[in-house]
Amino acid sequence: MQRRYLGLTAAAIATTMTATLTGCGSGSGGDVTLQLVAADYGSGKSNASRLYWDRLARGFEKKHPDIRVDVHVYSWTDVDKKVAEMVDAGHAPDLAQIGAYADYAAKGKLYSADQLLSIPTQANFTPSLEEAGEYKRVQYGLPFGASTRRLFYNKKLFAQAGISGPPQNWDDIAHDAELLKAHGVKMPFALPLGPEETQAETLMWMLSGGGGYTDSIGKYTIDSPENVRTFGWLKDDLVGKGLTGTDPAKLDRAAAFKAFADGDVGMLNGHPTLMKQAEAKGIDYGTVELPGPKGKAKATMGVADWMMAFKQNGHRAQAGTFLDYVYSDKNVEKFSGEYGLLPVTTSASQAMQEDDRFAKMHGFLQQLATAEFYPADKTSWPLVSKTVKAKMGAAVHPNGNPSGVLTEIQNTADAADNAAE
Repeated sequence: MQRRYLGLTAAAIATTMTATLTGCGSGSGGDVTLQLVAADYGSGKSNASRLYWDRLARGFEKKHPDIRVDVHVYSWTDVDKKVAEMVDAGHAPDLAQIGAYADYAAKGKLYSADQLLSIPTQANFTPSLEEAGEYKRVQYGLPFGASTRRLFYNKKLFAQAGISGPPQNWDDIAHDAELLKAHGVKMPFALPLGPEETQAETLMWMLSGGGGYTDSIGKYTIDSPENVRTFGWLKDDLVGKGLTGTDPAKLDRAAAFKAFADGDVGMLNGHPTLMKQAEAKGIDYGTVELPGPKGKAKATMGVADWMMAFKQNGHRAQAGTFLDYVYSDKNVEKFSGEYGLLPVTTSASQAMQEDDRFAKMHGFLQQLATAEFYPADKTSWPLVSKTVKAKMGAAVHPNGNPSGVLTEIQNTADAADNAAE
């Protein structure tokens, strides 16, 4: 079967879907074609996600000749928007692998996990990821790719500056950054609070300082004393002393990662994909758990992307059969290994933990069980995340006001939360 991929517009997918559904009926009998929209994790043509999905779909179709899978892969820049356009046009895909699920769950558009998956498949998700996929205590988001964060440091630059080991607390970070600066390192500590992924760097530092976006019952706590103290320290002890090398508000994560791989950064917070990037440039690096004010941070940040199944086309049984195949150990392990991500199932995580080929991933993997995630179950989160991206960099400017910026974001979050109720 010829499979279509990149370059299709949402309208074209919708047209294809309509034609398919007209020919296949409701899915209660005869052949069915499932429409899947997915994000591209690849760094180029050689490892584009469409290659992974092509192999997986062909394998599935051999086992289930009455179910075809038509996959459309988009960049992360476009994929959430494409799915939103399709849903708004009344032509939701059967399956979408994107960045957020809560808004669709809140509108009753998704099947819950227990309506789709076999009991062994649903029970195999890593518990922290299963919980992060819940909306009002029901799981709608199926974790697909996951990662945690650690502090990366350049061993060569540390040695040249006379630093014997990685930082263990905030005082160490500031002290080591001073030594790195004295030895001519361009960015002693890279702090990417530019608009690309500000919400991630922000949460890492919130957790490091004992705070977070929300409390244990899900109420926003953006302007908590812990968070104000954290960003005050960043402003005064890192940025104000010229230890970040550039204005954090203008530094994106991708640029920070590139600078680390180019040997221009002493330390930064990063996720597993930075390892391949650094190794490709010959950087001798180490990683440690995120430091906190007096020792290790209370938790690290976890990130998950989500698979979801839309109700509109009535293909619940077929979508569930396909998802059971997607989440088999073989396929989860292959995807995780190929794209430098953490497995989202307990069995695949255990297999990676026992495999020496993934030794450098083990530290990231061990943190997943206790990692804290974005409040993706809140329909207000997309607006809050957008606001954080727009404003957070100003909080650490030498002339900035961390408390004022955090309070402003808190007010936006409270208003959005109240409107969603």
